[in-house]
Amino acid sequence: MLGQDVITIEEARRLPPTTLAYLGDAVLELYVRERLVCGKGARAGVLHKKAVSKVKAAAQAEALHRILDNLTTEEHDIVRRGRNAKTGGRRAADAADYHYSTAFEALLGYLYLTGRQERLVQLIESAYAELAGH
Repeated sequence: MLGQDVITIEEARRLPPTTLAYLGDAVLELYVRERLVCGKGARAGVLHKKAVSKVKAAAQAEALHRILDNLTTEEHDIVRRGRNAKTGGRRAADAADYHYSTAFEALLGYLYLTGRQERLVQLIESAYAELAGH
């Protein structure tokens, strides 16, 4: 992943879950796009449609449900905070999917900011096993 300044766990915990989700959204988008480009090499329009299917709220909610049993207590806490966060509103997503997708993104943002790249990749690859092999 990209180089970044690692912040402490305490600093990351003080950030609003929506801020963690903001970064986590970008981390997931980059991961999915990278895997699709390396695995398929199709035209950008085709890749975009495939990426959207993986990063939309319903897909993220499903991805989170795939890994919930493998999360640590600390990670469950971040997920809970993200799921319960007040958000500005959703577009075409079901309310429950939107809350779970925010939770998933918050977890990814938290792991990224605290420098836990290995765990971050492990969870994304577990959540999106069909992309991991590309």
